[in-house]
Amino acid sequence: MTTAAADRTNETALRRGLAALASSWTDARGVERACYVVGAALLVAGVFHLGVFAVSGGPWEGPVSWRKPATFGLSFGLTLITITWVTSYLRVGPRTRTILLAVFAADCVVEVGGTTLQAWRHVPSHFNTETTVNRSVSLMLAVGGAVLVTVLVTFAAHALRTDPDQPPSMRLAIRAGFVTLLIGLASGAAMIARGVTLVNTGHQRLAYQLGGFLKPVHGISLHGILVLPALAWLLTRTSWTEHRRTRIVALAATCYGIAIAGALLLSLTT
Repeated sequence: MTTAAADRTNETALRRGLAALASSWTDARGVERACYVVGAALLVAGVFHLGVFAVSGGPWEGPVSWRKPATFGLSFGLTLITITWVTSYLRVGPRTRTILLAVFAADCVVEVGGTTLQAWRHVPSHFNTETTVNRSVSLMLAVGGAVLVTVLVTFAAHALRTDPDQPPSMRLAIRAGFVTLLIGLASGAAMIARGVTLVNTGHQRLAYQLGGFLKPVHGISLHGILVLPALAWLLTRTSWTEHRRTRIVALAATCYGIAIAGALLLSLTT
């Protein structure tokens, strides 16, 4: 293939990709558009709190930091948008998916909102039982976390079902992505369990210091559900065979698993 022909092929692929992105909005149902808007708002909130941190300063680590509303806004916003997009590939009834997405979006707002509220009050958001208000917020976040797990596990169960209508590369990417997401949820649950145990045994300060011992694993594994399906989607814009696309996705999933294992090793040895 000549350079000019390759350029035309790349330009065509780019044009098709942009058209597909546009259609994901124009063809979206009401609940999907609402989730995209809410996700975008959470991303903006995260960026705003990065600006607050840049202006006001203070520690980046620790239980009282502008890091928490910034990272929660960015992570939850990105996850909400991702889940809304990825679940459009699943064989889930429209009514069921609408309910699950609505609950998930509302819960994302609760999680980010509770964390942000405590940041502006300059108190820890998690494992904080020192006053009635703080205890209520901490409980709300814990309950919200349980709701998130329920919704995402439900979607994961649908993803693991056989769907002959899906290209093998996308099917593998979605399944592997949900597996990494489940690892992220499990690591989050482990951190909450450790923090709550420390609080209940009278070690409040240690809960703040040690409760987040799996944060590297948690952060990396949560977003495999975006990286791997996005890779598979991009590969469909190439002229490669489906067999080759599937092999590339399998390699990427393996590398992602190695990254998670490395993060786990780092968390357990530091």
